[in-house]
Amino acid sequence: MSGTPDDDRLEELREQKKQQLREQAGGQQGGADAQAQQEAAREQAEAKQEAMLKQYLTDDARQRLNAIEMSKPEFAESVKKQLTALAQSGRIQDRIDDEQMQDLLRELKPDSKSFDIQRR
Repeated sequence: MSGTPDDDRLEELREQKKQQLREQAGGQQGGADAQAQQEAAREQAEAKQEAMLKQYLTDDARQRLNAIEMSKPEFAESVKKQLTALAQSGRIQDRIDDEQMQDLLRELKPDSKSFDIQRR
């Protein structure tokens, strides 16, 4: 996938973050080193997920997902994980547009919880 400006920039940011984590871990004990490695792995996984979403979602679909993330971050995270899993398994053939994203969100939407408010 390397070669596009976005991929090159992403790789550059990864290297900078890895270097920062190495510098931070340099003066600390082994436990902190393991934590830095976990942080680096988490950052790398997030960057990979974002790159995959960029590849498989149109701009409109990504904007819709970002809007949902602002209001319901947990739901948006579960949608991102689902999309990533679909992409990795090869079940996404073309890019997902806004209409397909809306359908997917309707399918994944958690059941609405009703509240019974009684006044006394």
